[in-house]
Parts: sequence; C-alpha cells; structure tokens
Amino acid sequence: MKKLATLIFFLWFSFGLTAQDTIPAPEAAEPEVQKPIDKPVREPFSSGYIIDAQTTLVQPKNTLEFYIQHKFGTIENGISDLYGIYAPAGNIRMGLNYVILDNVQVGWGIAKLNMYNDFSIKWNILQQTRKNTIPVALAVYGNVAIDSKDKIKFGSTYAFTDRLSYFAEVIVGRKFNGWLSLQMAGSFSHYNFVDTGLEHDRIGIHFNGRAKISPQGAIIFNYDIPLNIKAFAENYDFPNSPLPNLSFGAEVATSTHAFQIVMGTASGIIPQEMIMYNHNDYTKGQLALGFLITRLWNF
Repeated sequence: MKKLATLIFFLWFSFGLTAQDTIPAPEAAEPEVQKPIDKPVREPFSSGYIIDAQTTLVQPKNTLEFYIQHKFGTIENGISDLYGIYAPAGNIRMGLNYVILDNVQVGWGIAKLNMYNDFSIKWNILQQTRKNTIPVALAVYGNVAIDSKDKIKFGSTYAFTDRLSYFAEVIVGRKFNGWLSLQMAGSFSHYNFVDTGLEHDRIGIHFNGRAKISPQGAIIFNYDIPLNIKAFAENYDFPNSPLPNLSFGAEVATSTHAFQIVMGTASGIIPQEMIMYNHNDYTKGQLALGFLITRLWNF
C-alpha cells in the first residue's frame, strides 16, 4: 500500500513539473512605434510684412515687433526734389505687433496721412509642413482704422462712425524650395464715409513673394489689384477707379531684424487705403521710394 501511494505521488509530481514546463511564457509587448512629426517649414518669410502686405508668418508666442514704414514722394520730378526724397508728399507709419497666443498676433499702428490709427489681428490657421502633410500656409488678417483728420472734412452730418474703415483678407502661401516663397490673397475693404460718387466697398486680389539670393538677402515684390465688379458696385460707371499698386525691392534680414528698401506706386500704407485710393500709375513713372524696418523682442 505504501509502495502504491509512493508511486502515485511520484507520477503526480512528475506530471505537474512537465505541465508547468510546457506552459508558454507570455510574449513581451512590442514597443510602440511613434510616427515622425512633420514640422513646419523653416522661415517661409523673414517678416510678417512683405513691403505693404501681410505674410502668413506669425512670430513665436510672446514676441513683440516694432516697425517703421516710410514712403517718400514720387520720383517723376527727378533731381528737383531728389527723386521724391525731399518731396512734401511723404508718408510714414509706425507701430507694434504682439503675439498673444500661438499663431495669433494683435497690432496697432499710426500713419501720418490722415493720422490713421489702425488696430489689427492676424491668425495663422495652417502652417506648411516640410513633408507636405500640409502643402500650404493659410492665414486671415483684419483691421479697423480710425481716420483722425478734422471732423469738418466729413461734412455737416458728421458722426464718429464716419471715421471708421475696415479691411479683411485671406492669405494662402507656399514655400516652394529653399529660395522661393509666393503668396496670393483675396480681400474686402469698406469705408463708412466716402466722397460722392465713390465706392464704399471694394474687393481686391493680391500677389507677392520673395526670392532669396543669399542667406540674408532677397528680392521681393507685391501687386495689389482693386476689382471693379458691377454686381457689387454702387456706381456702374466706376468713376475715379483706383489703380493697381505695384511694389518691388530688396530685403536684408537677420533673426531679429528685417530691412526692406522698395519702390512702389501707392502713397497710402494701410491696406484699405491702397485698395480704395491709389491713383498713381507706374506706367507714367509715378513710383516712390520707401523702406520698412522691423525689430523683434522675445519676452
């Protein structure tokens, strides 16, 4: 009996060990493979400005930008006023932009002509990425400007709202390679008060770009076209229609500065003014020298 019990215990113990040896070990979990992040393209533009126009670029959060835009008189009088540099018809605008959130910028500026105070906002909705997951950059920009000239110039029925004008645009841009970036935009401009026979509203299209010729230098251009759309107009014969604004120049930029020296037709600086009131014709030599300086600080 003892021998039988010993045999049964031995068989049971041996079977248990064999069964344990045959249980497969759990497989080790495979490490998760993280997909590479498609980062935004580097430096599609050197500045938030390209001559008079906005680019899709918004600086990093908490960046403060100070800028000065200056336009001299037209060059058509030649040496008599040093090609417009000493002409009395110059214009200047200066102001500040601040990036309050990622890809959201607010700004303020004041211009000499009509003492426009303008308040703006720009939102970079999409950034172009290096592997073309997002093939273009997309931004929206808008401002409201206050015309500060003497109220008597607004007529006998003056109201403060007569001083207000507005501009809104959608900008699409793409950096095609290491040296070429191009943009196009569509805009809407509105003035609450205009002289008799002029339009309160106008749609415009815009083209601009930059071609780098060195690590810090580039050739830049801007072309603004105000459209005469009968279905949108108050005056079907379009008296005193504004002319296109053509500008071109050179840019030198560093990580904190941008300097642009340009020549263009519009004497105005804020965008709605250029779209609504430019009557200088580049085919007649009515071009003016100008420059733009920007300086960045990070807080």
